[in-house]
Amino acid sequence: MKELQHLNKYIYTYRYKLLIGISITILAKIFVLFTPRLIGESINVIVAKLNGEIDATFKADLAINILYIVITALIAGVFTFLKRQTIINVSRYIEFDLKNEIYQQYQRLSLNFYKKNRTGDLMNRISEDVGKVRMYVGPAIMYTIDTITLFIIALIYMFDRAPTLAIYTIIPLPVLSLTIYILSKLIHKRSTIVQVYLSKLSTFAQESFSGISVIKANGIEPQTNTAFEILSSESRQKQIDLSKVQAFFFPIMILLIGASNLLVIYVGGLQYINGKIENFGTIAEFIIYVNMLTWPVAALGWVTSIVQEAEASQKRINEFLKVEPEIKNTIATPTLIEGNITFKNVSFIYDDTNIQALKDISFTVNQGETLAIIGRTGSGKSTILDLISRLYDINKGNILIDDISIEKVNLNSLRNAVGYVPQDAFLFSDSIKNNIKFGSVNSTDDDVVEAAKNAVVHENIIKFVNGYDTILGERGVTLSGGQKQRVSIARAIIKNPKILLLDDCLSAVDTETEDKILNNLAKVSEGKTTIIVSHRISSVKNADKIIVIDNGHVIQKGTHNTLINIDGYYKNLYLKQLSEASNTNLED
Repeated sequence: MKELQHLNKYIYTYRYKLLIGISITILAKIFVLFTPRLIGESINVIVAKLNGEIDATFKADLAINILYIVITALIAGVFTFLKRQTIINVSRYIEFDLKNEIYQQYQRLSLNFYKKNRTGDLMNRISEDVGKVRMYVGPAIMYTIDTITLFIIALIYMFDRAPTLAIYTIIPLPVLSLTIYILSKLIHKRSTIVQVYLSKLSTFAQESFSGISVIKANGIEPQTNTAFEILSSESRQKQIDLSKVQAFFFPIMILLIGASNLLVIYVGGLQYINGKIENFGTIAEFIIYVNMLTWPVAALGWVTSIVQEAEASQKRINEFLKVEPEIKNTIATPTLIEGNITFKNVSFIYDDTNIQALKDISFTVNQGETLAIIGRTGSGKSTILDLISRLYDINKGNILIDDISIEKVNLNSLRNAVGYVPQDAFLFSDSIKNNIKFGSVNSTDDDVVEAAKNAVVHENIIKFVNGYDTILGERGVTLSGGQKQRVSIARAIIKNPKILLLDDCLSAVDTETEDKILNNLAKVSEGKTTIIVSHRISSVKNADKIIVIDNGHVIQKGTHNTLINIDGYYKNLYLKQLSEASNTNLED
């Protein structure tokens, strides 16, 4: 139960509704337990009539008892309905709050966390695991109160009627408790394993669906199906192992309840014959009590199973809720961002791979200037952009934003001031318009069109049947690679950021479109700090400053005109791309 203590804050929040629900539950059981006594009295009336002890009042007494039984049953039914409307509804509120807490935690966690954990597992914890936990704060609480109330009131009635018979009736209960304890431990262990396999299945399915084009293109559907079948078979076996343990509950409950019934009939019959029980209706009353306890006793096993599964699920949830984000916003007050950026002897090592991406990097780009970064694949170009957005914290050196250390800049202010176009453009399964407005939800439709025109994607969009209202497939699969990049550029432009970061975002467009976009960017980025990462000289030649990165080091600095006149990586790349462009023109 230790892991489930995390839910206490939610239970406290809804304590009044829960207390009302518990009160209604108690009242419902009180009225339910009137029925056995009324039936017992009715049987006593019938027995007395058969013995000739009463005559005139027989029908009246029997009719009154039947009326009372109907009234108490109706009242108990109303209270049972109300208890579900309170306690079960509270469980849905808590489920809602817990999912929001987990989602907000996911938003707070740093990129390293997502590199170490799979999407399917993250999804499973916020869906399957939370669903298990909801059963604990809803049905488990409700049936526990049901059982406790029923046991207390029934035992009071039973001991009041026939103490010796009551003792014999509850003899099987210690055996039941021991059985539940043993089975609960097994259920807890196997529930944890089942949840782990559910996460594996979710992850495998999610990755297969996301990479379906790769699977089909390589013709590996049979291998993928086989791998999924193996994982499904393992998961099925774990589910069966859990079900086998859970399957013991109800047969054991029925066996023990049947034993209690036999004891009531046998012991009660002997006591009635020996005159220790005056009324024959008492035996019938006890049989009803025992059978009324059948479901609560069975529910006790079910509730125990629910609690064990909920604890296993909450433990998995707590593992993520306890993770502290590596990137923390330590500054409460907003920071005014102008756009001056300075790297001073910055070094950075990725925790997950232990690869040193940057080594003693230094440069300055002032507000309104354009800095271009060029270099081989894996040289550390994209890492620089990630550090400016503070998606990671550096290991050594200092990054200054407007002469303030980046750790002392309000994180929300910094990221709101940045327009970032990643290398791998990501679009959501929403309309093109909403994808463009994603960085600036208050933008008008005219702003969306203007941004699309500047990104040279407007003409493509209006050719779609639904235009800007066209719904994109997952990850923007509806669009081509170049269109996705341009929509992503439009998203950054509409934000009107102080700092514009472009990470090789023109790699999928032709040179003519590239020139148009660069010309438009030159206009919209006036007064903004722009950093362009690219492999193309054509994309960076007009930048105010150019730095060349190789293996995490800055190996060249200068302008385009300076660097093409110096032997080195930049000049060699320029001549190579110039030659390729000439050959292409000759072929055309």
